Amino acid sequence: MRKTSLALAVAASTLGLSQVAFADFIGDSKASLTMRNFYFDNDVKNTTDNNGAAREWGQGFILNYQSGFTEGTVGFGVDAVGMLGVRLDGGGRATKAGRDRTPGALFPLESDGSAVDEFSKAGATAKVRVSKTEGRIGTLMPKLPILVSNDGRLLPQMFEGGMITSNEIDNLTLTAGQIEHAVGRASSNSTGLSVAGGTQESNKFYFAGGDWKVNSDLTAQYYYANLEDYYKQHFAGLGHNLALGEGSLKTDLRYFRTTSDGKNGKEAGYSVGGYTRNADGKIDNNTWSAAFTYSLGSHAVMLGHQRVSEDSNFVQLNQGNLVNEGAGGASVYLLTDRLLNSFTRAGERTTFGQYSYDFASVGAPGLKASVAYLKGTNIQVRNAGDAKEWERDIALDYAFQDGALKGLGLGWRYGVLRGNAATDADQNRLIVSYTLPLM
Repeated sequence: MRKTSLALAVAASTLGLSQVAFADFIGDSKASLTMRNFYFDNDVKNTTDNNGAAREWGQGFILNYQSGFTEGTVGFGVDAVGMLGVRLDGGGRATKAGRDRTPGALFPLESDGSAVDEFSKAGATAKVRVSKTEGRIGTLMPKLPILVSNDGRLLPQMFEGGMITSNEIDNLTLTAGQIEHAVGRASSNSTGLSVAGGTQESNKFYFAGGDWKVNSDLTAQYYYANLEDYYKQHFAGLGHNLALGEGSLKTDLRYFRTTSDGKNGKEAGYSVGGYTRNADGKIDNNTWSAAFTYSLGSHAVMLGHQRVSEDSNFVQLNQGNLVNEGAGGASVYLLTDRLLNSFTRAGERTTFGQYSYDFASVGAPGLKASVAYLKGTNIQVRNAGDAKEWERDIALDYAFQDGALKGLGLGWRYGVLRGNAATDADQNRLIVSYTLPLM
């Protein structure tokens, strides 16, 4: 509400501008309604009464509005988003003895452990543009190496804060900002910020960095982030494309250095979950990955390897252990962040591969498929030696290209997770989505 009021105040102030200045604000505006039908089935294995399994089905609506900017040296604008999730099936009482399916994947929970019939959330963003620099304050859904908004369920995760993006220097994009709150993908309410395992909230997440396009084939990245009282994180990345015969080879290199900050590992509630070397919950981690993708026509083959150091798990923002219902669900900027698992445990060494095929070349444009396999070993487990895990994923997508159904997308995700580091599970997701332009 604080950010929404500010955004609306800025938008209202533009009404005092001349009609000429206001023209681009209206003329460049865009609005759309995205409808997402989502079926989620997580079938866990080897647990009492299938504890932890989930089967839910819901319909989501996402209304997006993006204004243009007023004319002049300084341009003003406002964006707004409204979301509604409606439960179609699943979500009975999680506490019912012997129940083989429990809620919590797509919807917030009632006090008795059952899923709500519907939930909603909304936000607004005030924005200002000077030359090639844009500032935004309010609702944000960033896609940055140090912070990725999760969109893996019915409705996406949102953040509240401010961010500045500048393109004043050719081929260099600079970004900086501060995040104060998060709104979980299955929640109507905002929370403070935390990491997996943390039960205390922080309201200060600072970040800054840049993307430098060295040439048409080479991009270098550096970012810094600080979640107060939890961690400091440096990221360096390098992406390169190389023409190789009739195909191309893409190289993706990523490195994270994450260390403890403030109260982390020193005060109750500020500890990271999982293994830590001294069992104190202190964050101390190096994670690197290298992936190579060869593309030829409709085919693409990716091979890669990732290593997580042994002192603690890899971390980025994750509010899953806070009290607020629906706060969980987070993404990390790693190629191992998959359907069921992220392969980020202390000491984990993961080798992964993926094959993708685009059926356009055989007369089926819009149809794409992929299969991936990841195997993690050397996972640190206190007083129990090393653990291991593997995941196999299949994805199939089709987007109608023309006719009355143009823009309708169909998706199927199937994943299998096995090992002795976490609960085994089979997961299916079925997604039907359609975006309707409104203006």
